[in-house]
Amino acid sequence: MTSTAVPPAPPLPARARLGRRGAQYVSAGVVRYGALAFFAILVLLPVYVLVITSVKGVAETDPSHAWSIPQLWTTTAWRDAWTQLSPALGNSFKLAIPATIISTVLGSLNGFALSKWRFPGADIVFTFFLFGMFIPYQAVLIPLTQLFSDVNFPNGIPRLIFAHIVYGIPITALIFRSYYATIPEELMEAARMDRAGMLRTFWSVVLPVSAPAFVVTAIWQFTSIWNDFLFAVFIIGDPAKWPVTVALNNTAGSFVTPYNLQMSAALLASLPTLVVYVLLGRYFMRGLMAGALKG
Repeated sequence: MTSTAVPPAPPLPARARLGRRGAQYVSAGVVRYGALAFFAILVLLPVYVLVITSVKGVAETDPSHAWSIPQLWTTTAWRDAWTQLSPALGNSFKLAIPATIISTVLGSLNGFALSKWRFPGADIVFTFFLFGMFIPYQAVLIPLTQLFSDVNFPNGIPRLIFAHIVYGIPITALIFRSYYATIPEELMEAARMDRAGMLRTFWSVVLPVSAPAFVVTAIWQFTSIWNDFLFAVFIIGDPAKWPVTVALNNTAGSFVTPYNLQMSAALLASLPTLVVYVLLGRYFMRGLMAGALKG
């Protein structure tokens, strides 16, 4: 009895193989973008409630109707929120802008000294810098206020600026040190050959290529300082000098909760940081990746 071998199946044409591979890519893309759309909707749902509630009247702000479209669109809550928060917004800008600039500049100088201008004990000093990042606010509030009183430091916004500068130096120094580690040593050697000192090297060689690190630290510091509540409510006792985070906390009513006012005030208080991230967000990611190559 003889058996006949089954001939192998002919290979698929190249067009069919490409078609099958293309279908797999399309199906994978549909799943990927579908998952991204689902999570985007999930993240944006609270924003929808914020915006919709902020343009409702008080009678429509019951929590059971939080998802419903307002029957009467009104900007009264926005006007009231602006009236209450406009002085506090000015205080927040007076606080965040100088504190961000000063802490960023000091962080760049420290990061340069710790990464490129090595000195005996530099690693120990950097360890203490890192240790400062993990000290909670609550641990320094009482000693800090006592220090301010003992040295007669100016009250109000200047105390808060100084506190955020000191507390921001560790993280800014870490970011700049990691970024400056990516700068080739040949540039430093060339500056030394030209008899450039520390400040001259920093000003002429390092500073012109430091824009990504400055963007990262500026966004980080501005956001952290703008959103701070604990330092502000503990250090500043004068309501006229409160930043927007403390003023926002006082928009709650005593007997009836004005949800529309609270939502519009929350959106108004978050607009500056939102604008900063929209304008500089791509540079923020570039700066983070640039500093992650070495260090």
